Amino acid sequence: MQDSRQLRTDILARRDQIAPETRGRKSQTIGESLLALPEIDAATTIFIYVSFRSEVATLPIIAELLKRKKTVTVPLTMTAENRLEIVAITDPARELVPGYCAIPEPTPEHARQHAVDPGRIDLIILPGSVFDTRGGRYGYGGGYYDRLLEQVPGAGRIALAYEVQMVERLELQPHDQLLDRIVTEERIITVDSRNG
Repeated sequence: MQDSRQLRTDILARRDQIAPETRGRKSQTIGESLLALPEIDAATTIFIYVSFRSEVATLPIIAELLKRKKTVTVPLTMTAENRLEIVAITDPARELVPGYCAIPEPTPEHARQHAVDPGRIDLIILPGSVFDTRGGRYGYGGGYYDRLLEQVPGAGRIALAYEVQMVERLELQPHDQLLDRIVTEERIITVDSRNG
């Protein structure tokens, strides 16, 4: 079995090689598929990552969620505490600045005023490096999202990924959290293993 760190590196290199215009088209398809899901309609408070580098783009999704009057929350990485702070935003262009690893994040002062209790989250939309059809996910090695998912076991979990990030089977660790759905540019993978 390929070493998980090496697999992550290889898959992310493949993701980085997708031409920007192709990535833009694929991201748009993924965003449209996500926004059509019943979980989006049903959710009031949605936690979503802010895309960075070659990740599936989320700023157009965030704009549409705000238009639909959803409470949109994004992460602020608290490196000293090894966790993600959940922060409500209404104007990404004004409220996000380069933060941890230059990822767009809320400013610390905005976060202080607009922190949201994890228990309020109905749906989590998350990134990752590699996924499998059983709902397995490898993140980027920090464990931030696994810890967040542990905190809110009742929230729905949907990952956004390009098809190039899908593999047949990941070697999962006990702390790895499973997903409910994975949305790629080619399909929506629905997983039932989390519910039994």
